[in-house]
Amino acid sequence: MASEELKTVLELVGSADLGTLTLQERRALMGSAGAPATVGTRVERADADGVAAEWLIAAGVTGERVLLFFHGGAYHMGSPAGLRSLHVLLSAAASARVLSAGYRLAPEHPFPAAVEDALTAYRWLVAGGTDARQIVIGGNSSGGGLALAALVALRDAGDPLPGAAVAISPWTDLDLAGESLRTRAAADVMLTPDGAREAADWYLAGQDPRHPYASPLYADLRGLPPILIQAGDAEILRDDSTRFAAAAQAAGVDVTLEIWDEMPHVWHAFAGLLPEADQAIERIGAWLGEHGVRSAKPGAVAASVPVVTRSGRRRGRGRGRTAG
Repeated sequence: MASEELKTVLELVGSADLGTLTLQERRALMGSAGAPATVGTRVERADADGVAAEWLIAAGVTGERVLLFFHGGAYHMGSPAGLRSLHVLLSAAASARVLSAGYRLAPEHPFPAAVEDALTAYRWLVAGGTDARQIVIGGNSSGGGLALAALVALRDAGDPLPGAAVAISPWTDLDLAGESLRTRAAADVMLTPDGAREAADWYLAGQDPRHPYASPLYADLRGLPPILIQAGDAEILRDDSTRFAAAAQAAGVDVTLEIWDEMPHVWHAFAGLLPEADQAIERIGAWLGEHGVRSAKPGAVAASVPVVTRSGRRRGRGRGRTAG
């Protein structure tokens, strides 16, 4: 059973209707989500070879691990400074320096502009001396899908791969074929099927929605590093996570899928207000500690996709759930 605080969060989120706003109004609202960093946090702007970025380093973090994180916003909103408080909490939980990297936004800059910028930011880190094995690539929502797409593109290009990936409520299927777009539409207070279609059209600009760098669900996933996926059971993109996890497991990837009971899209953003948000962030840090940050071993086959609910019940599954 979800915490009592969830009701307050759902009421807060449900009061906003992005569908009635212009694109510029949506971007302004998304920009207001940025929060000042906590005392003791280092915040430094960075130019990642032309890609706007921001370093966030929580107090006490001194290690070599770097979390390269891409923001959400359906590919047409958001910035590196958005959800700054989340980035700081991730820095502390993961004992990592966080590089929040931006990317060019649709519809002005359609696919593959975001992927190109993601690769540029990653390669800038590596060229600057960061060991690829010490990099964790991640993101939330569209940024989570972008992180997974970047993994595929890096592997295809022969780049050294990061040690692990973390995807929060990732958008992995711009063809919008998941059953949860229908079955979870009434429960989702943040996203709508019509809004997802509009965003996909803006980003793709007529290109193939199943291109592997736009929709990593349809990519060849062999040889990717360990991946943690967290998604809520009350979001229309739920099946983007379950189907991607099943495909990754079938490709021999060490993938952990967590479906959190009753949680909305990217509930992590409500850390400090929602206990499950705090728990999910802590879980990311613990998962990275369990796995270490090391390169994938091509050909290694995961025995199952662990599905973990908010209550912590773990069920080994031969394949991820695809509907229902």
